[in-house]
Amino acid sequence: MQGLEIAKAFYEQYGRPMLEEQFAQWLPLIAVGLCGSGSECFGFDDDISRDHDFEPGFIIFLPGEDVVDRRTAFLMERAYAKLPKEFMGLKRSLMAPVGGPRHGVLRTEEFFQNKVGSPDGILSLYQWLTIPEAALSEAVNGAVFFDGPGTVTAIRERLSAYPEDVRRKKLASSLLLMAQAGQYNYTRCLSHGEKAAAQLAVHEFVQHTMKVVFLLNQVYEPYYKWSFRAMRSLPKLDLTAELLEYLLTTDNEPEMAEEKYNVIEGICADVIDELIEQGLTEANCGDLEKHAYSVNDGIEDAELRNMHILAAINN
Repeated sequence: MQGLEIAKAFYEQYGRPMLEEQFAQWLPLIAVGLCGSGSECFGFDDDISRDHDFEPGFIIFLPGEDVVDRRTAFLMERAYAKLPKEFMGLKRSLMAPVGGPRHGVLRTEEFFQNKVGSPDGILSLYQWLTIPEAALSEAVNGAVFFDGPGTVTAIRERLSAYPEDVRRKKLASSLLLMAQAGQYNYTRCLSHGEKAAAQLAVHEFVQHTMKVVFLLNQVYEPYYKWSFRAMRSLPKLDLTAELLEYLLTTDNEPEMAEEKYNVIEGICADVIDELIEQGLTEANCGDLEKHAYSVNDGIEDAELRNMHILAAINN
C-alpha cells in the first residue's frame, strides 16, 4: 500500500473519529487531506522512499484565526499528536522534516501562501509566469479526504492548470530552446569538436522537451527527480521519456552522434504533430523554431504576446 492510501486509512480509522468526537462543531469549517512535499503525495513512494520523512499522517486544514481561534487550533494539534504512534508498521516521527511540518494542523491560507505565494490561489499574470512548476504541482497533488466548506478544493481547482495564454507562452519559450539546442546547436558543437558542449546542448534539449511534454498534457512538471517517472504516466507523448533517457545516457562519439540527432528530430516531429493536433500552431514545417513563434502568435492577451518569447523561462 502506498503512502497516500496509508494516509487515508489512518484518517478513516483514527483521524475522523477523533474529529467527530472532539471537534464536531468545527467540521463544517475544516478540510482534511494530504498534499504538498513528499513522494507519497505524488504516488511515487516505494521502499526506498521510507528511509526519511515518511510516516502515516494527514493534514487538517483550518481557516484563519478570525474563524477558528488559536486555542481551538492548539487543542486540535494536541489531539492529532495523541493519535497512535504506529500504523501499518510505520512509526510517526516526533520531529518535523526539513522545510517544516507536512502533517498535522495547518492554516489553509498559510499552506497555499507557502506553496504558490497566494493564500487563495488567485494569481497575477506575473505569478503564473514565474512560480516554479514544481511548486504548483505540490499545491494540487495528493488528495482531499474531506472538505466541509469546500475552500481547499476550490483553491486546488483554481490552481489545477495554467490559463491558456500562459500555457502558450511557456510552450513557446521551451519550444524555441528545444529547437536551438537540439535541431541546431547539438551538431554544431560536435562539428567544433566540443563534446562536452554538445552534451550540454543535449541536456538543454531534454530539459525543455520535458517541459513541453508536461505542458501539452496540461500537467505540472514535478520536482526534477520525479520528472521521468511522471512523464511515463502521461497520456500524450509518454514514450518520449525513454527517448530522452537514451539521449542523456549515451555518449557523443561519431558513431552515436548521427543516431542521437535522428532521435532528436524524431522527438521534434512528434511534438509538432501534437501541437497541430491541439490547434496550437499554424506553421507547416519541421523547424520547431517556427512553431514556437506560431504558438506565441496565438496568445490572445496582447501584453503577454508581445513580451519576449523567452519571458516564461524561470525554472
